[in-house]
Amino acid sequence: MKNQMRRSAISISSNIAEGDELGTNKQSINHFFHARASAAELLSQLIISHEIGFVEENEFEELENTCKKIGAMLNQLIKARK
Repeated sequence: MKNQMRRSAISISSNIAEGDELGTNKQSINHFFHARASAAELLSQLIISHEIGFVEENEFEELENTCKKIGAMLNQLIKARK
């Protein structure tokens, strides 16, 4: 679980970086959608980790809020590029 969560988190930042460097808005937006999907995947993994007792409540709430903020920021970035 830890390794999958790490891969999801890395995928978010990697897709943002790659999308930001691409030549067209269409290509960029596609990568930003992938980053948003990775943020959703990470949130799902976080919820599962919390429910099975791997993540404490206070840490879960902080990380959940961070995942949701990242998703919202990506939504704004996608809208700005359209």
